[in-house]
Amino acid sequence: MQLKHIKTLLTPQDGAAKVTCMAWAPNNSRFAVCTVDRVVLLYDEHGERRDKFSTKPLDPKYGKQSYVVNDMVFSPDSTKIAIGQSDNIIYVYRIGEDWGDKKAICNKFVQTSAVTRLLWPAESAIVYGLVDGKVRLANTQTNKSSTIYTTESCVVSLASNVSGKGVLSGHADGTVVRYFFDDQGSGESQGKLLTHPCPPYALAWGANSIMAGGCDKKVVAYSKEGQILQNFDYSRDRSEREFTTAVTSPSGQSVVFGSFDRLRVFSWAPRRSVWDEAKPKEITNLYTITSLAWKKDGSRLCAGTLCGAVELFDCCLRRTIYKNKFEMTYVGLSQVIVRNLSTGTRVVLKSYYGYEIEEVKIMGKDRYLVAHTSDTLLLGDLLTNKLSEVPWQGSGGNEKFSFENETVCMIFNAGELSLVEYSNNEILGSVRTEFMNPHLISVRINERKQRGVEDNKKLAYLIDLKTIAIVDLAGGYNMGTISHDSKTDWLELNETGRKLLFRDKKLRLHLYNIESGVKTTLLSFCSYVQWVPGSDVVVAQDRGNICIWYSIDSPESITMFPIK
Repeated sequence: MQLKHIKTLLTPQDGAAKVTCMAWAPNNSRFAVCTVDRVVLLYDEHGERRDKFSTKPLDPKYGKQSYVVNDMVFSPDSTKIAIGQSDNIIYVYRIGEDWGDKKAICNKFVQTSAVTRLLWPAESAIVYGLVDGKVRLANTQTNKSSTIYTTESCVVSLASNVSGKGVLSGHADGTVVRYFFDDQGSGESQGKLLTHPCPPYALAWGANSIMAGGCDKKVVAYSKEGQILQNFDYSRDRSEREFTTAVTSPSGQSVVFGSFDRLRVFSWAPRRSVWDEAKPKEITNLYTITSLAWKKDGSRLCAGTLCGAVELFDCCLRRTIYKNKFEMTYVGLSQVIVRNLSTGTRVVLKSYYGYEIEEVKIMGKDRYLVAHTSDTLLLGDLLTNKLSEVPWQGSGGNEKFSFENETVCMIFNAGELSLVEYSNNEILGSVRTEFMNPHLISVRINERKQRGVEDNKKLAYLIDLKTIAIVDLAGGYNMGTISHDSKTDWLELNETGRKLLFRDKKLRLHLYNIESGVKTTLLSFCSYVQWVPGSDVVVAQDRGNICIWYSIDSPESITMFPIK
């Protein structure tokens, strides 16, 4: 992972003016900084300052100097900010979706002691730590708080796993405690996980390991069950000071630790199952780094300092230009940002299983993404921003892809056709067929709403040149098989998937009613045929006429126009 300085968002002051906390919005559009004077500054994704608002004390009679903001976090929908304060309160501000929207307090949670750390993993649940050692949950819908667990030592750090379903809390006595809302079948233990030699102010939960650092100038990597994996000891380095803060990349593959004048970058090497340390980023006169925040798409890292500076860094493993049309930024082993150079639109391609993305291709008139990992296949539609990751065992890259249908990708591999619906992470269906011509396959996925039909997903394909099969993909069963006396050269389902048109090599046009199983011959000679989009009207051409069926339920009702 390489860090490259882009710009200074906030200039440093002459004395101590600590940046107390920072946060990126989950939708990547906003970045918030809280300064020593308890004002929250809001920046856009390019680092331009667009808005600000002041925080307030628990009680105005104590005055504006009576508290500090210890932490803040955006809501999952990016429209609210929770502020944790030393005067025993959490305020939740609604900041709206647009710049300049009115800021209003929508929740407040009064506590028994100072709030030290905040996380907002789920829609209405804020997890926070207190000086008295409690880790609690605030529900923004009911406006009530409850204790998750209690310890005897002040909470100095909180970290969540990549999915946001698990929480780690670091305490002043060195204890690290783990709690899961949902362990997602991992079977990992809950409760006290390990005891770090010093207070773990810098605590990070990566995809495969936990890392902790503190005032002893050491960074220790622990396994998922708390055993020591690696020890990075800088205690003999005279220029090194204590580790004050740490942040994990959104993919969980990289961790950055902040200390005095220095950012240390660690990257997970999946093949060797160890952390590798990259060359540290050293910036003289930066002073102690007090806060770190990583943009949710993985492309930017912000560092706040003791002197009030906020520095913006670009993060990437490598960059490539594809066909002079797209820029691909590998921000992690399992995460790639694809940017269209002409329009500036971006798509974040990410393996949710943490697999390393090997190569990204853009196919189908520069609209569709295809990427392989060791065990999965990533597919995406750049126009609609719908992405899928399906299990896929390596086949040497011999697959052939068809993007004729806008809602589904067709993959041909070793005599098998697999269908993947964009934004669905499971293969929709697989059938055996040797015929890859898009005119010999017809897929209809919820194209026209029908009363009483929720999921309408149908496929028609050739078993052999004289046999057509029709499959219900949602139910996973065969709806019918049509045997014909001549070879088929074209077929297409209507949008509701109830009727099938097909033409044979003798240019005869046939209609098959899937529900009744009745086959009707429409024309004995047909040079062109098509369903009219958005309807069940058929237009065809015989030798000297344009033929139109306005009501396909009555195939004998045909309107003909002579043509030259």
